[in-house]
Amino acid sequence: MNHLSLNSPLRFHPHLKALVWGGRGLGESLNKLLPTEADYGESWEISDHDSHSSVVAHGHPFAGWTLRDLMQRIPDALLGAPRERFPWLVKFLDAHDWLSVQVHPDDRAVTQLWPGEGGKTEAWFILDARPGSRVYAGLMPGVDERTLRAALATGRVADCLHSFEPKAGDCLFLPAGTVHAVGGGILMAEVQQTSDATFRLFDWNRVDANGKSRELHIDKALACIDWDAGPVSPVRVPGYPAGEVGSTALVRCRYFDLDYHHFRESHTLNTGSVLWIALVLHGRGHYDADIVRHDLAVGDTLLFPASIGPVPLVPDGALGVLTASLPQ
Repeated sequence: MNHLSLNSPLRFHPHLKALVWGGRGLGESLNKLLPTEADYGESWEISDHDSHSSVVAHGHPFAGWTLRDLMQRIPDALLGAPRERFPWLVKFLDAHDWLSVQVHPDDRAVTQLWPGEGGKTEAWFILDARPGSRVYAGLMPGVDERTLRAALATGRVADCLHSFEPKAGDCLFLPAGTVHAVGGGILMAEVQQTSDATFRLFDWNRVDANGKSRELHIDKALACIDWDAGPVSPVRVPGYPAGEVGSTALVRCRYFDLDYHHFRESHTLNTGSVLWIALVLHGRGHYDADIVRHDLAVGDTLLFPASIGPVPLVPDGALGVLTASLPQ
């Protein structure tokens, strides 16, 4: 099968997860087909994680293949260079209620705290935020382990965290080791390392219908906190979503480059030889592949393999796209 080539963008079936803090926004705002009346918190758009490998929905002749199949059979065409694991887990999140206060380990800490998983550096892009919603990101100056343990004992963890009211168009970079939480009506996109390593530090004293609280991982969370990181503030896209035409650099790190693009004419995002992912955040448009027109709408996610040439995206009026690419 190695003679097969990847010569068009790939789309995958979203993997929808019902979660206690979710809502219905993934369906109402991002066109996801929610399979039940439950509250859904996450749509895994592209995943090579052991718990779920995304299945190709469109991309001749690979429909029905998993991302793991592609990684095993044609990794060079997909990534441009050999890798054991696809580099990112890409999601949309509906934080209708509060996510727990949590922290993710880095590549070194995870080998001791969660063997078999990977480190988890991530970035969020806020698509919508209800007035009064909140993001907590990073420790306030002077907060050390003793201070945080005392706050945990009294339920005052929020006092130790930097926070702000988010706005649509905010992007937040959260290196592994950053204490964070989000909620109260926030819809966002997330690009992260391929990992599900999460340690729950505090869950707002929340209990389920049976009066049970979710498990906390206090000692492991404290062990992987970067105590020197300090507060984290967002990068804001000017005038989002109807701002000026152009591109805004959001994140540059060893794991991914993240950019926002707003355009009104045919625009090429991928330049060939590098893996790209594009998430449609607003507007409509199309692209042409395999002599077929493929429509684009809000909530669509495309993977551009490294082996394909430039593929122009054509807006119908205007198109806003978030991209992740491998650093060069």
